[in-house]
Amino acid sequence: MLSFSIRTLAQGAVQVDADLPSDDAVWMEGDVRPVQAVRVTGRLSGAGAGRFYFSGGFRGTAAGECRRCLATVEFVVQNEAHLLFADADDENADEPDVYSLGDAGLTLDLRPAIREQWLLDASGLPLCRPDCKGLCPTCGADLNAGPCACLPAVLQG
Repeated sequence: MLSFSIRTLAQGAVQVDADLPSDDAVWMEGDVRPVQAVRVTGRLSGAGAGRFYFSGGFRGTAAGECRRCLATVEFVVQNEAHLLFADADDENADEPDVYSLGDAGLTLDLRPAIREQWLLDASGLPLCRPDCKGLCPTCGADLNAGPCACLPAVLQG
């Protein structure tokens, strides 16, 4: 579960150990989506009146096309996340690194913040391998499979 009652949080810190499913409504069209659920772990605690702090991390696998040869590639996306949540009327609520509490301040939903962190860390330009040779610009042949007849061998790397 990645949504928490503010009343529960007011009683003390909670451990977070949950999945953000790859088909969750938080993901938007055009997002680099996870192949499977993203694992979210950490600790959510109070950080003053109307403020809460999440310290933890996330890990998942994304899929995309290699930026050079267009082969399908899966890659791990993981990072630490340190997130501050505040009431909408908080003096720092309009800061870009502060997330707003949802449902009129009754719940704290980690999902949008985790999605944002995921997108910041998920490369939109993955490589199938570091030495990918890409495609021939003339005939479109995959140069990882060997040289094509279009270019002299010197230019094919």
